[in-house]
Amino acid sequence: MDNAKTGDSQSSVIKQVCIRLLANREHSKKDLLNKLLAKGFQEESVLPVIEELVKEGWQCDLRYAESYTRYRLLKGYGPSYINYELRKNGVNHFDLEPVVIKNVGNWLELAEKVYLKKYDDEVFLERNEWAKRSRFLMQRGFTSNTINTLFDHLNIKFLGAHR
Repeated sequence: MDNAKTGDSQSSVIKQVCIRLLANREHSKKDLLNKLLAKGFQEESVLPVIEELVKEGWQCDLRYAESYTRYRLLKGYGPSYINYELRKNGVNHFDLEPVVIKNVGNWLELAEKVYLKKYDDEVFLERNEWAKRSRFLMQRGFTSNTINTLFDHLNIKFLGAHR
């Protein structure tokens, strides 16, 4: 009986910690688990509490994915980066498109905004400068197709060379 009370008490503490974390921002199940393990709780004690929070609507990976995607879009990150981060945090299948359409229009519009914030609208570039600017956008998570479309859209050309 004493062990049952200890287990209930620990579950209550775990639940309070989770709710406190979730009150600040959305967290994925994996993120909550990792934070609780770092605080010294045991996985077998944490998992049932997280599942209870999912059933009660406190935690939802879909809400987390939408929130995280919106946050990263507003910071100027592309689909490859956002999908990688979501997978790393335990969300493997999430359709970014509805969030993109609602918040930034489309990937090309976002790439253009990010590009023009960092670079001027110079249209003739040396090969090294073109490559540098392409790498910047790739590191931000934009696909090579989006980057090429953006450069075509902005009429960016190599100086003395053809792409």
